[in-house]
Amino acid sequence: MATGWAKEGAVQDQIDATVKDAVNRAKSHLPQGPGLTHCAECGEVIPQKRRDAIAGVRLCLTCQAAQDEDARFSGYNRRGSKDSQLR
Repeated sequence: MATGWAKEGAVQDQIDATVKDAVNRAKSHLPQGPGLTHCAECGEVIPQKRRDAIAGVRLCLTCQAAQDEDARFSGYNRRGSKDSQLR
């Protein structure tokens, strides 16, 4: 519920705009254009079906899986951080 001089739904409009901006920013970081025929990490041939499915693909499935696994560990203790804020 908007208060003051704001029109009805202004808060939701602001939330929607923020989400839309975040999605557009994430999309801009995705690779585009033709993908590589060979993996940039190991040099293995990237199958045509994978190149067709993912625009701008640079890694074979094995190397991509390894990179995704490494990205999961952030080294940041979110729970400890939140607990310390509540004290």
